[in-house]
Amino acid sequence: MSLAAAIVVVAFGLVLIAFTVLVFTRQAIAERFLTRFASSARAHYVEQIFRLLIGAALVVYSPAMWRQTVFWLVGWAIVISSVALMLAPWQWHHRFGERVRPILVRYLRLYAAGAFALGALLLYGVFAGGAT
Repeated sequence: MSLAAAIVVVAFGLVLIAFTVLVFTRQAIAERFLTRFASSARAHYVEQIFRLLIGAALVVYSPAMWRQTVFWLVGWAIVISSVALMLAPWQWHHRFGERVRPILVRYLRLYAAGAFALGALLLYGVFAGGAT
C-alpha cells in the first residue's frame, strides 16, 4: 500500500511539473485542459476521484515523507474538500469554475509557477524521506 501511495504522490508531482512546462510552451492547450474541469457531471466526479486518490496517497505515505505533518494535513485537506465537492451538486462547482477561470487564465503563468513549486515540493518530500 505504501509503495502504491508513493507512486501516486510522485506521479502527481511529475504531472504538476509537466503542466508547468505545458503552460510555458503551449499555453492554449493548458487553457483548454483547464476548461474541462467541472464542465459536466462526469468530469466533476472523475476530478474528485483523482483528488481523493491523491489526498489518500498523501495521508498514507506522509509518515515516510519529509515534513510528514504538513503532507498529512495537506492530504486530509484534499480528501475533505473532495468529499465535500462530491456531495455538492456538480453545477455549483461548474459555476464557481466559470467565475474563477478568467482570473486563472489571466495569471496562468503565476499559477503554473505555483504548480511547479508544489510538484517539486512533493518530489522532495518523497525523496528526502523522513529526514526532519
